[in-house]
Amino acid sequence: MATTKGDLYEILGVSRGASDEDIRRAFRRLARQYHPDVNKDSGAEIRFKEINAAYEILSDPDKRQRYDAFGLAGVDGAAGGGFSGGFGPFADLFESFFGTDLRRRSGPARGSDLRMELQVDFLEAVFGGDRKIDVAREQLCSHCGGAGAEPGTKTRACDRCGGAGEVRAVQNTIFGRVMSTATCPRCNGEGRIHEQHCMRCRGSGREHVSRELTVTLPAGIDEGQPLRLSGEGEAGYRGGPPGDLYILLHVRPHPVFQRRGQDILYELRVSPALAALGGTAQIPTVDGAQAIDVPAGTQHAALLRLRGKGVPRLNASGRGDQVVVVTVVVPTKLSAQERKLWEEMRQASPEPERSAAEKGLLGHLKDLFRG
Repeated sequence: MATTKGDLYEILGVSRGASDEDIRRAFRRLARQYHPDVNKDSGAEIRFKEINAAYEILSDPDKRQRYDAFGLAGVDGAAGGGFSGGFGPFADLFESFFGTDLRRRSGPARGSDLRMELQVDFLEAVFGGDRKIDVAREQLCSHCGGAGAEPGTKTRACDRCGGAGEVRAVQNTIFGRVMSTATCPRCNGEGRIHEQHCMRCRGSGREHVSRELTVTLPAGIDEGQPLRLSGEGEAGYRGGPPGDLYILLHVRPHPVFQRRGQDILYELRVSPALAALGGTAQIPTVDGAQAIDVPAGTQHAALLRLRGKGVPRLNASGRGDQVVVVTVVVPTKLSAQERKLWEEMRQASPEPERSAAEKGLLGHLKDLFRG
């Protein structure tokens, strides 16, 4: 799909929360204003085509959902020519007030895109890998090869349209005499008539099947990121290319790790003795268990880093870090011997000096209570 200025909602002059009726009204108003038969200004035709392509996507619930989630990448190629000048399936609406059918159904047409969601484990998202999925879709009929005719039978050109797949007529409209091109009702735009329809697909040239695909997850992919499998959507029409398959990933939470970009967070719970005296602790990483040094005098909520033990950078070299958040756990139940030791420590260790800011705050609070 070619690029365009602004987003599709801006092109139609509506908000992202606009209803289907709001979008339809905005389209009808702008289409009348910029139609080349009415507006002869330079640039009107380009504006008209942008309006057409924007409406084609936003008027289709599935395409609108993909556009809201992925932007133009989610509907790439699905707009019947997109912003390159195609008109797509909304041409019926043009015909209602311009008296012309803008479709050319006799030529090849791209198949529809498919969208699905896939849940993966935390470590699968970190290191990537292959997953097998089942995809139900329309694909070329295996019996007739997409021809729509029973093998061995004859196919002839449509006697109504002469094989063109369309018929033309002149109509009088409020804009004057308009030459309209409509889909041939005899052959439904195919341009040919089958002596006998395919017994499996009944002449459509397509059949609904479920197929197993292997999806390669790149290392470092994250929640909500889409994967595009080119050509794995539904089969095209009349020899057209297939659509694409878009997979939206959901990563299951891990019981121990949390992810922040390319870094992995892990909480290390230590005793006051280890925090004060320092030492070594064994912690899990995505690569396996590893020892980490806890410096003497480590404070609660201190951060320790294991370089290069995080998530691989997507489509790039290197990895993030594992960030270890230290939680100093104070015991809530003490034996008689432990209480005696803590009493000795309290007598030997003076209370930490308060900062100037803390002293100022305490003095202010005392003044307030006295007042």
